[in-house]
Formats: sequence, C-alpha cells, structure tokens
Amino acid sequence: MRTRNILWPTDFSDTASHALRYAIEMANLYHVGIRILHVVDQPLGDENYMILAITPEELAQSMEDAAAKQMHELLAQLKTDLKIETVIRRGDAITEILAEANSDEIGMVVIASHGRTGLAHFLHDNVAEEVANKAKCPVLVVK
Repeated sequence: MRTRNILWPTDFSDTASHALRYAIEMANLYHVGIRILHVVDQPLGDENYMILAITPEELAQSMEDAAAKQMHELLAQLKTDLKIETVIRRGDAITEILAEANSDEIGMVVIASHGRTGLAHFLHDNVAEEVANKAKCPVLVVK
C-alpha cells in the first residue's frame, strides 16, 4: 500500500465527490498519489440505421470530451500537493475499474457507495459492490 496509488473512480456525482475527501486523506496518510478514473459508457447503435445524426463513435468521443472538461474543472478545485493522475476510459464501468484496481500500481480503491439515482439505480449493477467483491486490493466504500 505504501508504494502504490489510491484509485478514486468517479462519475462526477456529489456522492463521488464526498468519497474524494477520503481518498485524499488516505493518500496523505500513506504518502502516495491518487489516480482519478472516469469511465464513459460505450454507446450502442447500428451505424446502418439512419436514425442517428452522429455515429456511436462520434457520440463516445463527445462524451469523453465532456468528461475531460469535467476532470479539468475538478482538478482546478483540488488544493493538494499530492501526485494526481487522471484516466478516462471507455467501456463498462465495473470492468474498467477492476482492470485499473487490479493493476500493480494501485494499492487501494476509494469509491462512493452509489452515484446513480432513480430508475438508473435499479437498472444497473451496483458498481461499488462489484468492485469491493472482485478487487484484489483493499476497497473503501464511502456512503
């Protein structure tokens, strides 16, 4: 743990922002950096359908650009001397977070208990629960 970064996955929700405080506290305690990860869902679609005005690839790129903007705004608000890395990936949130968490560079994951609300909360897997159950490193789930 003392030589590996803390992974903080974010969906830019208020709950995730609350978990960031714990990630910073843990990083300061262990004198390690923080890797911030945001996963953009891969849009589904058939490019042969003429309903879409843009292709799924263009939509995904637009979503990545918006995430990058949010990431820059978040970094501008952080007041810390910690080493901060940012990663934006495309795909399934659980798969991508676990891939990052199970790399040799991560010693702990600090993740919000949930970010989705309403119907989306019931239609999607609980990301924090899956990460806590399948990550090889310690996971701190923040409510």
